[in-house]
Amino acid sequence: KFLNIHHLKDLYVMGQPYGIMKKVEIARALMADPSLIVLDEPAAGLNDQETDELEQLIYRVRDEYDTTILLIEHDMGFVMNICDKVLAINFGKFLAHDTPKNIQAHPDVQEAYLGKE
Repeated sequence: KFLNIHHLKDLYVMGQPYGIMKKVEIARALMADPSLIVLDEPAAGLNDQETDELEQLIYRVRDEYDTTILLIEHDMGFVMNICDKVLAINFGKFLAHDTPKNIQAHPDVQEAYLGKE
């Protein structure tokens, strides 16, 4: 019910739309009452509406389950909207750890991801 997929409870997960399968994965994690959930590329393959819904869902999981979310993601718009802190890495090398605003302004991050003039 929390994930708004209760109406699908009697159906097989296989064959469901990709966004529903992502919610099922989160539901499985929540059943363990975790203090930390690692989401690896959760927005991959989702359309804009599904990504927006996922963003709201992650906020709800964090707040209502008092759970820390570790997000590994390449969708920078999604990352900058949702994360309190960002760790930027380039080819396994640490670049910076800061707020999204400061990460965007960090010269090493800009060079790695945007190139040098």
